[in-house]
Amino acid sequence: MSLDLTSPLKSICILRLSAVGDICHTLPVVRTIQSQWPDAKITWIIGKIEHSLIGDINGIEFIVFDKSQGLRAYKNIFKKMKHRRFDALLHMQMSLRSSVINRLIRTPLHIGFDRARAKDLQWLFNNAQIPAHKKQHVMDSFFGFSEALGINTKKLAWDIPISNKDQENARRLLPSNQDYIVISPCSSMSYRNWNATGYAEVAKYAYEKHNLRTIVCGGNSEIEITLSQEIMQLTHQQAINLVGKTTLKELLVVLDQAVVLISPDSGPAHMATCVNTPVIGLYACTNPDRARPYFSAEFVVNKYPQAIKQKYGKSVDELEWGTRVRDAWAMEMIKINDVTEKLDLVIGKR
Repeated sequence: MSLDLTSPLKSICILRLSAVGDICHTLPVVRTIQSQWPDAKITWIIGKIEHSLIGDINGIEFIVFDKSQGLRAYKNIFKKMKHRRFDALLHMQMSLRSSVINRLIRTPLHIGFDRARAKDLQWLFNNAQIPAHKKQHVMDSFFGFSEALGINTKKLAWDIPISNKDQENARRLLPSNQDYIVISPCSSMSYRNWNATGYAEVAKYAYEKHNLRTIVCGGNSEIEITLSQEIMQLTHQQAINLVGKTTLKELLVVLDQAVVLISPDSGPAHMATCVNTPVIGLYACTNPDRARPYFSAEFVVNKYPQAIKQKYGKSVDELEWGTRVRDAWAMEMIKINDVTEKLDLVIGKR
């Protein structure tokens, strides 16, 4: 539904805390609102990690919610918001945590997802809803919030600032005078991860066929460190292991300079989209039509229909949109040649 606003809003609060991928999906919506209503003051309540990626964007006031602080984090939001009032709140996250924060925001308009999509009882905390749509990509569903405000254009832009220091720090880690691919092997959900052997064989293929080095990236969690070390051993240390060695800003530089990123559904996959780097998305557990890198549909390795059929005995269309296969065997349906064929396709389109 449209709210039939008679004039642009003067102050808008965005509530989207996490995760990195969804922050990347949210930013174009904010850029769209900024382009249509340049005088609107925008405040964004965001998670601490996610703030490190986009918190220096001009024209947006960021308020950090650090969930590691527990109850104190909510008290901090209350103190900052108790004397403030907004024309509208865009409640763009479905979680109990965000719904509690919702109640701390003073505004006549609490806009959330439509009833069919408002999981975790989000609809109870809002008095207005975005238009109802079926079978949308996550980013398109987020554009429902600007659509609800009567803004029907889409500005697919991110323009995330990168300082000279971040540029220099990242470039010191990159191979000199040689193009490279990036492998981000891990998702936040381990069942979405492909195997070390597959990644290593793709890295070897990239070097032997296309003279491309491989950089392995990721955070400093135990599973990311372990998987990256296995990949390094299988490539005989020919790849460059940057797991746990970059900030999000530095990683954005690494992705920006890459020929292509290979990754399951993950934050880096959507960060690469922000800098227009193609992504070979590895999908079997989640529906790529809902969650793939936005500009890289033709490069997706899609085993989701087969996994759905094996898990549920039904087709994708017979199940609820967004149904997942939370089993590690699903990703094993992806074969090495599935990925190398997509790599050849990317190289052929350069």
